[in-house]
Amino acid sequence: MTRRRFFAPPSAFSPDGSIVTLAPEEARHLRDVLRLERGQEAFVFDGEGREFRCVIEESGRAGATLSVVGEVEAARPESALHLTLAIALLKGEKFDLVVQKATELGVHRLIPVVTKFADVRLRDSADTARRVARWQRIALEACKQSGRALVPSIDAPRLCASLVESAASDEGQWRVMFSERGGGGLVETIKNLQAQPLSITALVGSEGGWADEEIAMAEGAGWSIVTLGGRTLRAETAAIVVTALLQHAFGDLV
Repeated sequence: MTRRRFFAPPSAFSPDGSIVTLAPEEARHLRDVLRLERGQEAFVFDGEGREFRCVIEESGRAGATLSVVGEVEAARPESALHLTLAIALLKGEKFDLVVQKATELGVHRLIPVVTKFADVRLRDSADTARRVARWQRIALEACKQSGRALVPSIDAPRLCASLVESAASDEGQWRVMFSERGGGGLVETIKNLQAQPLSITALVGSEGGWADEEIAMAEGAGWSIVTLGGRTLRAETAAIVVTALLQHAFGDLV
């Protein structure tokens, strides 16, 4: 039987973990869409990887209260690969699609990146906050659909130089820029790695690709440069393909 799954952050659980309160929107879905009633079973995940079997105690417009029966395995396991997808800002629906599909494919973290040829320019801090909130909602819904109990973190947009020139990678981490030119093949590059990475940061550019100075900067900072085949992919396609390929090579997409 398909689990009826709802989200509640850790702060929504009582101190002893016996009660969880759903926010009004989650309660509305429970009550009006799924038509669940008092005494019926529901599952609640906390966005940090934990999921619980619960029983509905009461539900109203202000929220819903459920008693926690016990912790269970998440509906779908998390990939062992800690994958961060850093992608240049794309216009509305294109970036939304990347967030949705990358979440379904098991990405742990998403970083929007401001590049020289990015399709979007942020107006101000309010514009930035609105976009990040939207992406977080999309990621949450994708987790519900795909069975994940861990919601990927979504950073505020970062400048490309800030990301590329950040502190040297941790031990076991691989940083790779996917470029339309100037790189080697993925299979060849993987074969040349000295050890299997424990985590990966994958950087994907915009529709306009990378400026020469951005590629040079990444190479100088120790990033691998990889080119995917002979066909030019749209940025949103490339981001989804990259995620799938890396999960296949190092994660649980087999």
